[in-house]
Amino acid sequence: MNAPAIALNRFGLGARPDEPPPTDPPRWLLSQFDRYEALPPAWKAAARTPVLVDAWLAQQRAVRQAPEGQRSGIREAYLRQGRDEYVIAAGARTASALQTDTPFVERLVHFWSNHFAVSVDKLLMVGLAGGFEADAIRPNVLGRFEDLLLAVVRHPAMLLYLDQAQSIGPGSAAGQRAQERQSRGRGLNENLAREILELHTLGVRSGYSQDDVTELARALTGWTLPGDAPQDGAGSTFRFVAALHEPGARTVLGRGYADEGEQQARAILHDLATEPATARHIATKLARHFVADDPPPALVQRLADSFLRTGGDLSSLYRELLAAPQAWAPAQAKFKSPWDWGVSSLRALGRKELPPMQASNLWNQLGQPVWRPGSPAGYGDLAANWAAPDALIRRVETAQRLAQQAGNTVDARALAPRVLPGDALTTATAGAIARADSAETALALLLVAPEFLRR
Repeated sequence: MNAPAIALNRFGLGARPDEPPPTDPPRWLLSQFDRYEALPPAWKAAARTPVLVDAWLAQQRAVRQAPEGQRSGIREAYLRQGRDEYVIAAGARTASALQTDTPFVERLVHFWSNHFAVSVDKLLMVGLAGGFEADAIRPNVLGRFEDLLLAVVRHPAMLLYLDQAQSIGPGSAAGQRAQERQSRGRGLNENLAREILELHTLGVRSGYSQDDVTELARALTGWTLPGDAPQDGAGSTFRFVAALHEPGARTVLGRGYADEGEQQARAILHDLATEPATARHIATKLARHFVADDPPPALVQRLADSFLRTGGDLSSLYRELLAAPQAWAPAQAKFKSPWDWGVSSLRALGRKELPPMQASNLWNQLGQPVWRPGSPAGYGDLAANWAAPDALIRRVETAQRLAQQAGNTVDARALAPRVLPGDALTTATAGAIARADSAETALALLLVAPEFLRR
């Protein structure tokens, strides 16, 4: 595959028929950093985090004040509204991917949203998932890793998804009162701390211990959602509650941290964000996403060195990726995920948006629902995750539906060299398209061609 095709398909989200191949692919990709709009027009219809948190607080308040028999109805009404917000946000994400003229940065948004995954399988935070991407991921994707990490950990979606909002230090004022009342069901929760270490920063088998998990969990106590108190302020999305915080100094990875309230966990996150193991974990995932399921060790090392040298500056990390010759290898080593394939198919057809419910249903049908990976590990990024026969059948069926919708309005023979420029389009695929017995069949063949399924 040639450099323009690599820029459009490997680093971008797929070519559009009205988009000429870039004459200077690296410069085209780098120029997107200056043009990226954190919240493009497609997202204007989606509710922002402060509004979503206000709805959550209103529901909590209503449940507390209602008689027992009315509480389930209040919760169900809240979940219905949350599902509506989810569909709107999924439509916004889809439209943004189809409309963007900064597809490299948009792909990076998707990468980080999956790295810091939340899953709407947990219905309590279903309405907050769109706000999580809009307000924690999108504004920080070109900044420092530490700032991105902090925005993610403090976001209400993550606090609810990993049960941090319920975590209470046993030795805190609130914990002591709970023990006196002999109340059960709330105490120290280690979910967020474990995923920060295992998934978000250091990575699995990187040398941290269970004691490190527990100590980080203790440091994070008090990090929760805003409440109804006036001091929380209108539009707040996070608060630190000293009465929930486990008192005492902490030790994580052999380093000591004084008891400084909220600052204690922030200091730990700062150190985690600059650890060599974190640099290698992020470098490996980034190289795997863009280059190969088994990324070249030299590329991983190059990216890890850049991460450490710049203190986790993400724009510098991406520049290092684009400067690496391994990133421009002609072989199409990456098999597209359902999201990648669906977005690139729609872009190839010139589609700019889908009705939100139709967009949500499309990703469900393809097997990769938006913000629903089912676990904090996110969706897999290997061919083995997506190349099973039943998954390929779903793509063939979807390609046929898209081709039927296009009818005779799209000439696949003319479209193919535009979306697979240069030598990206093989002779075999071009021949199959030319021999197709109808325009619809020709278009479906293009969308499921081997070179279109990979990037």
